[in-house]
Amino acid sequence: MSREPFVRWLEELSGDDTDVVGGKSANLGELADIDVPVLPGFTTTASAYDYYVEETGIQAEIESQLEGLDIDDVADLQRRGERIRRTISEASMPPALESACLERYADLGDELGIDDPEVAVRSSATAEDLPEASFAGQQETFLNVAGERELLESIKHCFASLFTDRAIVYRENNDFDHFDVKLACAVQKMGRADLASSGVLFTLDPDTGFDGVVTIEAAYGFGEPIVQGVVDPDRYTVFKPTTGIVEKELGGKTQRMVRRNGGTKLESVPADQREQFALSDDRIRELTRYATRIEDHFETPQDIEWLVDGDLDELFVVQTRPETVHGAADENVLRTYTLEETDEQLLEGVAIGNAIASGTVRVLSDHREMDQVEEGDVLATEMTDPDWMPVMKRASAIVTDRGGKTSHAAIVSRELGIPAIVRAGTATEVLADGDAVTIDCSTDTGRVYDGDLEFDVTEETVDELPETDTEVKLILGDPDRAFALANLPVDGVGLAREEFIVTSHVGYHPLELLDRGDEEQFIDALRTGIAKIGAAFHPNDVIFRLSDFKTDEYRNLEGGWKYEPEENNPMLGWRGASRYYDETFREAFRLECEALRRVREDVGLDNVTVMVPFCRTVSEGERVLELLEEFGLSVDEMDVWVMAELPANVVLADRFAELFDGFSIGSNDLTQLTLGVDRNSEVLAPLFDETDEAIKRSITAVIEEAHRHDRPVGICGDAPSTIPEYTEFLIGEDIDSISVSPDVAVETILTVAELEQ
Repeated sequence: MSREPFVRWLEELSGDDTDVVGGKSANLGELADIDVPVLPGFTTTASAYDYYVEETGIQAEIESQLEGLDIDDVADLQRRGERIRRTISEASMPPALESACLERYADLGDELGIDDPEVAVRSSATAEDLPEASFAGQQETFLNVAGERELLESIKHCFASLFTDRAIVYRENNDFDHFDVKLACAVQKMGRADLASSGVLFTLDPDTGFDGVVTIEAAYGFGEPIVQGVVDPDRYTVFKPTTGIVEKELGGKTQRMVRRNGGTKLESVPADQREQFALSDDRIRELTRYATRIEDHFETPQDIEWLVDGDLDELFVVQTRPETVHGAADENVLRTYTLEETDEQLLEGVAIGNAIASGTVRVLSDHREMDQVEEGDVLATEMTDPDWMPVMKRASAIVTDRGGKTSHAAIVSRELGIPAIVRAGTATEVLADGDAVTIDCSTDTGRVYDGDLEFDVTEETVDELPETDTEVKLILGDPDRAFALANLPVDGVGLAREEFIVTSHVGYHPLELLDRGDEEQFIDALRTGIAKIGAAFHPNDVIFRLSDFKTDEYRNLEGGWKYEPEENNPMLGWRGASRYYDETFREAFRLECEALRRVREDVGLDNVTVMVPFCRTVSEGERVLELLEEFGLSVDEMDVWVMAELPANVVLADRFAELFDGFSIGSNDLTQLTLGVDRNSEVLAPLFDETDEAIKRSITAVIEEAHRHDRPVGICGDAPSTIPEYTEFLIGEDIDSISVSPDVAVETILTVAELEQ
């Protein structure tokens, strides 16, 4: 029987060649075929690996080292693994295989016009990068390899890396026979990322599985420090359908890996470069287009490594593999974690995993101490790399001082299904062995609390819900929850609150930032928050309510006391529409409009529309519409709704209907103003009743008048979320949409469907 050739050009390969050259090399060949830029090169084959093992006679020694292996005995695992790797790498390269590799290496040099070209030698195992058997960093990569001797040595070391400790453990846990897995070596031109940048990306949000975005992490230099968590990278979130950039987060990027003396080293990044993004917006969009093309081709979410070659000023995809956490996950269940109690907050960082866990802290400075970790412990360390795998699977949660959302700790924690907090800064100093802690990753900010706290887990099946004629939408303030909630089968967002974004992500009064010359800080934070929500629920409508801070709330923002009067009853004071055209505030309103304009035009989220709150008079509504036009938002191209929350909106519903495209009933303020009950008054609290007949008649009147003018009506007050029978009343009055908080969305859909029947 003829043997497969020892070497193949990458461009000759396709995804059908995985058994021949491994997943990594096969995918690189497939990429070249769909016009994705790949660094030129060749690969050894599985046949070459088999030939090496046979001709050198080393299989018997490998088998003897594996006999009786107990992977839970970490020290013994490390001893056996080191002996196997030494056996493989110290054997002599068979002449026929050596000749084939060197001949192809010379051909690559001729193609590049370089003698002894520098190359990267990357492992490609025949059982890696498959949907059911993928894992981050099992084998090794060798960079800056130049010359025939270095090439042959690197190939042998690559062969040996088939038996890294972590790869041995992985195969044992997944029932792979160690000799059924082969190792191919992809040999490619060395991409000069040390002169530019590199990174990783997922064709979804890696924490929530939301597949409407591409998530990119980028840093200067070679990409290994990102995967290892050594460097805090930039992070970019891009909306796939438009390649509009939803969010850009500047990473620390304090170090970069560069070439030195034939190898690599870490060096400090100059301060001015740290404050710049590692990728331009054009490059981010280019990378997104390639990522989407790759995902479309393979028909499954992808985990992609890429680099920019600084010599060529060109982008290349280094490897792609299926994203295995969410791509193979059960999408039918939405799990919501809620902390039931709190204690002293010890730390915070970047949350991974959208879950909560508790356990006993074990602080490790080195993976060689991993035998100290018991099942269910919370692992705290500076950072992790693939050597930590045997211990990470024992932990209930992970906290690291360093790393980003695509660092090794983040990737592995997602695959293991455990929460992790990365970039916590001082976890190894603040936490101590034996501490009982709770890790809360239920939002984007991960928090470590003292003690074993109570938390609740709810599961909701979201694919078996009935269709409803009445739209059920969400009330949403926190944009960091948007991607996690995107899987809910709702009809969009009926109320996206600006106030949460300003309070949590800006913190300053907009006029304070204007006076400081920092208006971009406000615009960018607001643009990012709105874009996250808009992208999550696209193409369904997201109705964004313009600012409705009261004066006391504005005063609580940094610098707010300078600009806000003290009012006896802010609920009835300077709020909503009356602010926008006031000469004192109109420049602040311009910032809101600019953020919205960028969301619709730059990001391409034309599903985002606006709603005007607390609009007291028709003439006030006219002035606001004029301002929207003046500040770049065309009211002919964008729907503008008005809140129906004052008696004036009810009495003059016909006039408001001629002006606006829809109504959203704010039952809280409508109750306050109809009954004359201050919402904040504890004394009058028993009188605050949204089910009062006066309120219900007002709602009926608005719906009837709006429908006469062919205008839709929704409700975004708390009543449907907190008073189950309210939904029955609204359905009976033929309301068009009901907006509720996410925790009752599924219940509301079921209720609406039953009532409609």
